[in-house]
Amino acid sequence: MPRKGSKQLILEFFLANLGNVLESKDIQKASGGAVEWARRVRELRNEEGFQILSHKDRADLKPNQYLLETSVRLPAFSRAISKETRAYVLERNGYTCQMCGVAAGDPDPLGGPRTVRLTMGHIIDKSKSGDDSPGNLRAVCTNCNEGLQNTAPPKPDRVHLLAQIRRATRPDQEVVLQWLLQKFRLDTFRK
Repeated sequence: MPRKGSKQLILEFFLANLGNVLESKDIQKASGGAVEWARRVRELRNEEGFQILSHKDRADLKPNQYLLETSVRLPAFSRAISKETRAYVLERNGYTCQMCGVAAGDPDPLGGPRTVRLTMGHIIDKSKSGDDSPGNLRAVCTNCNEGLQNTAPPKPDRVHLLAQIRRATRPDQEVVLQWLLQKFRLDTFRK
């Protein structure tokens, strides 16, 4: 008998607790401890049509609380971001998370042996009529996409950013310069 995946375990947990408010820690535990439990909840809701409510849907629910009121499913939508669109968005965003600023391959800021993986994040969620066009997509790390960081640090303003670069060592400033030249495809002008 094949082992059940985290999404199936989460669905079974919701169905066994139909009408009960569930805490995120309990959902993660029911998933078998899956790190990506929040993504699986969104997939059940958005792609499979289960009416899983959160604090964004009902004022009486607190953050990290979820509720499946009924087992009736609504028509769902599919996610079909092409490889070309994905590559374009990653390139446009410099292979960095647009919420917290980490780059693909960096050590995971939440610890552990993993490195940062980037995924596509919707600016306007598909459940709120957003689409899969490049203008509605941005590169985000799996931590930000899963909501594990919940509060991304604010992006530094120009004055703060320039002050930090000015304070850096010359070799670090040269690394920043090389990165900017490459990002904006100006590296052919500097020889």
